[in-house]
Order: sequence, then structure tokens, then C-alpha cells
Amino acid sequence: MSEWLVLGIAMAAACGVVLLVTVLNQRRIDEEEDDPSETPDVIEYMTMMIGVVYAIVLGLAIAGVWESRSAAEDTVRTEAQALHEVSARARAYPEPVRDRIRTDVEGYVSHVVHKEWPVMTEEGELTPTGTALLEKVRADVTDYHPRSDYENQSYQPLVDQVAVADGARAARGQSAGATLPPVVWFGLLAGAVVTVGLVFTLQIRRSGRELLMAGVFTALIAFLLFLVWDFDDPWLRSVDAIQPFKDLLSSSGG
Repeated sequence: MSEWLVLGIAMAAACGVVLLVTVLNQRRIDEEEDDPSETPDVIEYMTMMIGVVYAIVLGLAIAGVWESRSAAEDTVRTEAQALHEVSARARAYPEPVRDRIRTDVEGYVSHVVHKEWPVMTEEGELTPTGTALLEKVRADVTDYHPRSDYENQSYQPLVDQVAVADGARAARGQSAGATLPPVVWFGLLAGAVVTVGLVFTLQIRRSGRELLMAGVFTALIAFLLFLVWDFDDPWLRSVDAIQPFKDLLSSSGG
């Protein structure tokens, strides 16, 4: 199911529930005895304070998951760029060594794209095969003994780029899975229920303007929660996160 379809259903359902409860509640109340001015001032103050506190918490949650997703995508770009540098700098080596390094880099990237990425998104961990393939690339680079000054100048940068790719791979594994713990999600959902529920304490009427604002407010809360959910797992719901690896694979002819 499309994420936008999920968002549309969630917003429509939230608005529908609020509007339905409001209309049914107004039908139950005797309009002659109902006086909206009787709402205590303390209720309005509580509504304002709870709304402000929840807005702060929700804003921090959005900022946190956004930062985590951006950092995770930067990690993938760093790893892919480091592997690209390994393939490019290997041109200084003799043809058999160069071809072996490039073939092993291509094999590692192909495994990440086709095998490791699905495992990482579903199980939140890296594959032993991917680790072994990267170690093979490292061995290709470190086991070769330069035979000239030109090759010697390329040796250390190659070793450094493999180390960068290894570090980025480890960071990619650590960022797999959801960012927010379940207790935070409980607080966000409970806060949403309380914040929307306080609308009914203000004794809103059935006028078109008030119903519209109640529906828009509820839809906004649903959209912000969807935003947090969408950014919460940087690999599961990010379509473009793997693109640097695909670009590297296509540029190498894989």
C-alpha cells in the first residue's frame, strides 16, 4: 500500500471520528440548557498549555528522526563514494591486480544492492557475506606490494578509502531499524489523543467554521505523526537511500 494512501486514510479517519463524535455529542445536549460560556477558564488554560507542550515534543521527534535519516543517507553516500575511489585509484596498479580489485568491489556492491539491503531493512542487521566481500576487497588492496613510486603513491590512499568504506558500513548497520523507541511512540500517540480530546472540553458547536477547524486540526496532528513514522526508519521507507550504490553499480557496468 502506498505511503500517501496510508496518510490519506489516516487523516480522513481521524477527521471523521472527531466530526462524528462532535455531531453526536451536540445532538445529545439540550441546546436551551447548553451555554458555551460556562467553560471554565482553567480548561482553556490547560488546553493551551497541553497543546504547547505536545507541539514541542512533536517538533523534537520530527527533528530527531529527520536528523537520523539525513545522517544515515550521508553514510551510504560516503560508503559508495569510498568504493568508487577504490575502483578509480586502482588504475595505477597492473592490469591483473586492477581488474581483481574492481571485480571484487563490483561484487560487494551488487551483494549490498540485491541481497544485503533487503535483509537490513527487514531484520535490521548486516549480512556475514557482505562483511566477507568487503574483507576480500581490503585483502586485494593491502596484500599487493607496490613495485614503483607511482604505485606506492596510490597504495596508502587506497588503504584509507577501504577503511572509510568499512567505517561507513559499520555505521550503516548501526542505523538500521527504527529510531524512536516504543515508549516515545506511546507518548506521541497518547499526547495526540489528549490534545484532540481537549477540543470537546471547549464545547464547540456544530457550525461549519468550528467543524472545519476541528477537522483541520485533527488532520494536522495525523499528518505530523505520519511524518514522524515515515522518517523513523531510514532504510525501510526511504526510496532513494540505496541510490548511491545503484549508481556505482550501473557506472561499473553491473
